[in-house]
Amino acid sequence: MTQTPPSPPAPPAALDAVGLRKRFGATSALDGFDLRIPRGTVHGLLGPNGAGKTTAVRCLATLTELDDGSASIDGIDVRRHPAAVRERIGLVGQTHAVDEALTARQNLMLFARLSGLSKPRAVRRSDQLLATFSLTDVAARPVSGFSGGMRRRLDIAASLVLRPAVLFLDEPTTGLDPRGRATVWQAVREVAAAGTTVLLTTQYLDEADQLADRVSVMNQGKIVAEGSPAELKRRLGGDRVAAVLADPDRLREAAGVIARAAGAEASVDPDTRSVTVEVDDGSRALAPIVRALDAEHLAVDDLTLRRPTLDEVFLHLTGDAGDASELHAELEVR
Repeated sequence: MTQTPPSPPAPPAALDAVGLRKRFGATSALDGFDLRIPRGTVHGLLGPNGAGKTTAVRCLATLTELDDGSASIDGIDVRRHPAAVRERIGLVGQTHAVDEALTARQNLMLFARLSGLSKPRAVRRSDQLLATFSLTDVAARPVSGFSGGMRRRLDIAASLVLRPAVLFLDEPTTGLDPRGRATVWQAVREVAAAGTTVLLTTQYLDEADQLADRVSVMNQGKIVAEGSPAELKRRLGGDRVAAVLADPDRLREAAGVIARAAGAEASVDPDTRSVTVEVDDGSRALAPIVRALDAEHLAVDDLTLRRPTLDEVFLHLTGDAGDASELHAELEVR
């Protein structure tokens, strides 16, 4: 009888946390927090205010001592060897760490020298980072004159002086305008492409959707669901096709036509003159719906295909503990 060869062991994780707990007086900030992040990926950590995101980052970055649980960064135990962990991580907190009185180059030189680089190596590394983050043209300008997006890019650059294995970004785009957010997003993509694993905490759901390979949703000190952004959205429900009828008197007729074409029950909203149906694959269902409406001479003012958003997933998971547990069971890491 031929035996099935054993599966190869899972590759070591850049970050591995099991059963983390942390209390502040009567408040339980972390209550059985588990997280595993493969190397070279961007992982989004989402949650409402007070969910424990910042506490998790501070504990993993050795800034706050854990009460219980185990965690490792790049294979090194966080509780036993915190100094070695600090040599392998970068941290960009919610407030700027750079000195506004110094220039961009002077800031990077300061971080490089404090990190133990010789002066020639510090100069080379500072120049590399200035070029990588498109700051060469403003290298000699004081940071006090920088825009929010430029300061954030410099913050991230300073955290990468020693090329960390793991970079913690704690809500890096809070308060930035759309242009500033876009520049930081591009910087994060470049960091990940260079091989650094990124843990991104954010309250901007589109940010996680754009940047993260996988997302963990956190509530009340623990992870309540995890998966890729697409997986999380699929579990919430199918695509929605919505038709806005030109003639409001034919809404019920249109609902029957759309329901038969889609093979699913359609709902009617008289106030918006719309008929909506949920389907598994909107791109496949759209053409039959259009043909069916056309065959019955049902004119529409608008026809849209919409997929669930991470915002809806977030509200679903953090608004009802029962729903969160149910979805978590469906999304457990295999």
